[in-house]
Amino acid sequence: MSKHLGHGPLGEQVSYPGQYDPNCLHPIPRQDGRAGLGVKGDLPFVGVDVWNAYELSCLNEKGKPIVACAEFRIPAQSPNIIESKSFKLYLNSFNQTRLAGLDAMTQLLQRDLTAAAGADVLVTIHPPGTWQESHGIVEPQGHCIDDLDISIEAYQPAATLLSANTSDVVEEALFSHLLRSRCPVTSQPDWASIEIDYRGPRIDREGLLAYLVSFREHDDFHEHCVEQIFSDIKQCCTPENLTVYARYLRRGGLDINPWRSTDVLAKPQNSRGARQ
Repeated sequence: MSKHLGHGPLGEQVSYPGQYDPNCLHPIPRQDGRAGLGVKGDLPFVGVDVWNAYELSCLNEKGKPIVACAEFRIPAQSPNIIESKSFKLYLNSFNQTRLAGLDAMTQLLQRDLTAAAGADVLVTIHPPGTWQESHGIVEPQGHCIDDLDISIEAYQPAATLLSANTSDVVEEALFSHLLRSRCPVTSQPDWASIEIDYRGPRIDREGLLAYLVSFREHDDFHEHCVEQIFSDIKQCCTPENLTVYARYLRRGGLDINPWRSTDVLAKPQNSRGARQ
């Protein structure tokens, strides 16, 4: 049973709406997940959740289908996340809805998602003909730690695995494709590649990889997992600067990519991974 009460349609049998319905959207307070991290008041990071939708469609005014992809950027300082199945139901409610075009759809998406999140949501729609540029596959930058030969025993988050050499200060980018967490309601697996950029004491790579793998049977939302990883690395390894970016695989035409950073001027690229 989920520790996140009021999870909306997630894990429930539902009927897909036949027409546009913003009431499908189900907000969940971010503070539910942050309370366990001791995060109150001002956030110790800046961040954004980058969502990509690959199954966006509506009808034009003559009843002819229009298809597109879309990017949604939900700021980390918004009071709510949007439960993913409710997001899918909402997007599918456009499928048989007649609109004047993609501009009209953009306006509705911006209004409804901003209301649900409680902060301004940026919506960008990519019509056919722009997909090669907007959705080309990009490999993570930095050093992959997945080939390290380590033994792993922990499959629930274990921050004690993290450590750093305080006498060796570095600036480096590390990444792994081995992150997996689980849905807090259905226990379905959520797969991701994760990038960690930092400046500070050199992080022990074997311990970092074992720590990331320790999320393998952990039940929580994507956004909360990334905030826990950010918080644990910040506390245990004391970097001066830190950015954590997880690129989760899509489910039901949506992928969720939380980005958290100490760099208040940075903004994440929405670079699609090969598994996405």
